[in-house]
Amino acid sequence: MLEIKLRQIGNCVILDLGGRIDVDAANLVEVVGQCVRDGYLNILCNLEGIQVVDYMGISVIAIAYKEATNHNGRMKFANIPVHLRDMFTISGMDRVMEIYVCEDLAIQSFKEDKAIEDIKKMQLRRRFKRLPVDLKIELKFKRDNSPTCLKVEMLNLSAIGAFIFGCSNFKLGDDVILKMKLAPDPEVLELDARVVWVPDKGIQPHEYPGIGVEFFDITSKHQQKLIEFIERNLSSISSD
Repeated sequence: MLEIKLRQIGNCVILDLGGRIDVDAANLVEVVGQCVRDGYLNILCNLEGIQVVDYMGISVIAIAYKEATNHNGRMKFANIPVHLRDMFTISGMDRVMEIYVCEDLAIQSFKEDKAIEDIKKMQLRRRFKRLPVDLKIELKFKRDNSPTCLKVEMLNLSAIGAFIFGCSNFKLGDDVILKMKLAPDPEVLELDARVVWVPDKGIQPHEYPGIGVEFFDITSKHQQKLIEFIERNLSSISSD
């Protein structure tokens, strides 16, 4: 029977595992799935208390790992007992998953991942041009089943995000859906986005009420439409 105890250090959830990881260890998949659905995307499995991992247990770990990565999570492992390391090597798991000799190094690696991710995002933002626009769009919560959408105004747009003015109903981290048309294309473009910036009314009164959003899970086709729209209109502005 697999025993799982949860604790948290910073933005990392640690699963202290004990007992056996075998065919009856499906609760590992369930716990990992619940973690990522609740927004805890940095998951560290501490295997210090594990006595046995068989081949079915390796499959369970692989399923749990896939559950995390499918939800944009990171799952790492630490403190694998000496008598179990060969199992991870023979199965090839040590080439797919990040394994650390101790908990401290694993937690530090999550911090390093975050720093690298921030740098990549900054480089990505610099690579894509931003267009000042005046577009009326529809905006709603992604998980809200109500058909009513807020009608607001997009003031600037890039291939990876936008600034939207006229709404104060959203907070950092909210997932939203944007619907808009990019003239002369009559197609309604529907994009998933996440709120990544909310202006402070006292410090940035000209941007309030507004939100900065970052597109995610955007298809290459939709991103290309954004790039073409931006390039076309930037050229028009330059020629004027």
